[in-house]
Amino acid sequence: MEVHVTPETAKKLNDLATTSGRAPEDIVEDALAGYLEEVASVRKHSDSRYDDLKSGRMKPMARRHSGSCAKRASADVRADERLRLPSGCVRMIH
Repeated sequence: MEVHVTPETAKKLNDLATTSGRAPEDIVEDALAGYLEEVASVRKHSDSRYDDLKSGRMKPMARRHSGSCAKRASADVRADERLRLPSGCVRMIH
C-alpha cells in the first residue's frame, strides 16, 4: 500500500526517523495502528452509550445542562458516597 503525505509531513516523518533510528515505514505502521485502535475504542464506547439510551438504562441530558453537570454533581454527594446528579443530567438506572 502506498501512503501519500504532504511535503511538510514527509519532512517531519524523516526527521523523526533520523532522530529515533527507526525506519519511516515502521513509524507510519505504529502510528496508523494506534490511530485505528483509538477509533475502534471510541466507536465501541459510542455504540455502548447508544445502546444504553435506546434501552432506557440512561436518560439523555438536556443540552443546556451539559456544561455544568460535573460542577453541580461534585457538590451534591450523598452520605453513602453514591453520586446523585442534578436534574437534567445523565443518570444510569440500575
